[in-house]
Amino acid sequence: MFPGPTLHAHKGDTLVVNVYNHASENITLHWHGVKQPKSPWWDGPEYITQCPIKPGSNFSYILKLSTEEGTIWWHAHSLWARATVHGAIVVYPKPPSCYPFPNPHGETLIILGEWWKEDVNQVVQQVQAGKEPVPSDAYTINGQPGDLYPCSKSETFKMVVEKGKTYLLRVINSGMTNGVFFSIAGHRLTIVGSDASYTHPATFNFILIFPGESMDLLLHANQSPHHLYYMATSPFSYEATSDIDNSSATAILQYNTTTHDYSPSSSHPLLPSFPPLNSTMAAFNFHSSLRSLNSPSIKVPRDITKHIYITVSLNMINNQTKLSSSLNNISFSNPSIDILQAYYKKIPRVFGKKFPKKPPFFFNFTADEQPESLLVPRKGREVVVLEFNEEVEIVMQGTSMVLAESHPMHLHGYSFYVVGRGFGNFDKKRDPAAYNLVNPPHKNTVSVPRNGWVAIRFKANNPAPIL
Repeated sequence: MFPGPTLHAHKGDTLVVNVYNHASENITLHWHGVKQPKSPWWDGPEYITQCPIKPGSNFSYILKLSTEEGTIWWHAHSLWARATVHGAIVVYPKPPSCYPFPNPHGETLIILGEWWKEDVNQVVQQVQAGKEPVPSDAYTINGQPGDLYPCSKSETFKMVVEKGKTYLLRVINSGMTNGVFFSIAGHRLTIVGSDASYTHPATFNFILIFPGESMDLLLHANQSPHHLYYMATSPFSYEATSDIDNSSATAILQYNTTTHDYSPSSSHPLLPSFPPLNSTMAAFNFHSSLRSLNSPSIKVPRDITKHIYITVSLNMINNQTKLSSSLNNISFSNPSIDILQAYYKKIPRVFGKKFPKKPPFFFNFTADEQPESLLVPRKGREVVVLEFNEEVEIVMQGTSMVLAESHPMHLHGYSFYVVGRGFGNFDKKRDPAAYNLVNPPHKNTVSVPRNGWVAIRFKANNPAPIL
């Protein structure tokens, strides 16, 4: 089954999921967007909160839902296994509560992904050997590339709608590499939620969704029922088109009163249009326009007691023969036991408590050229220690080390407010004046702009070693 099964629950529910590993390799599962309050043992990242599930073994996860309401997802958290091991989690309002928008006529799950013909573990091995990731062979919508590819025309996903009705689309980007634009020909999309938090309704011709993000969209079936319409994706990337998968995945939107059914050999659905592949401003303007829904639950931290400034970089190690990412010039190395166990059992020398609250070196992080002396990070397992209930601000600064690119960042155990973003080097005296502290989007995943920065805030009220 690809994608994997969907978990359905209501806000505040507790689920028990027993995972059997019938594969030939170790694996763990992460419940992306589930905060797991006071229960980090079931969060899932290998060597952080647990050791992997060995082949032939099983492990029971307990999912404790709290404030989540909307669409989130689960995926493997072992190397690149998540490319094919993933599925959705749909969290409905707890009765008698209801959606903050009129009930849709129906809802449809849209999982966007990538597909490699070769084993994704071999792709990982190439990356670990210092090579650029091999581009995927196709993008997918609900497991199928669509009829622009020769391999899945008959299985192309099709959504049937009734004219005049409104539908809720639950969209997830489960991909490994690029953000993607998503659009439906002839139709506009109203975003009403993201990462299991409601947003102020905003209507667009397209959305841009990065790996790890989820978005809830309202689709109004208000076009001619006599046409077929493509829903499609288009990649967003700063790399040369020869270095990425520059294809489009497609699915079909069909009205139930159309006089002709979809046929991959004779039908010609209308195609949506997209911004250019590397449209920085389209990406920036879309994400900058998102706002939280005004409600008493919106409590943006204002009494910040911990400021953390983190550079996000791609570096070189092993005599500059291998690629390695780093935060504040530290590249994480897996321990022999998980960090959560070491913390509770007070096992020494598994991790340190000296993660720097600012970069070890200050320079022009976004310059066109960087000195080679800064290319090599140090290996380590350092953590930031937070006091319970203190209010935290983290500024994540993209750099141009090796390659300037956008970086999706996910915080386990929390949702956070995205209070600001910009291009160039963050200016602590100037940039905070433009923060949105009134209704910023409440997210669990955010993309750091290429050669730019993003600022988030949250309250440290979920004790645990958090990735």
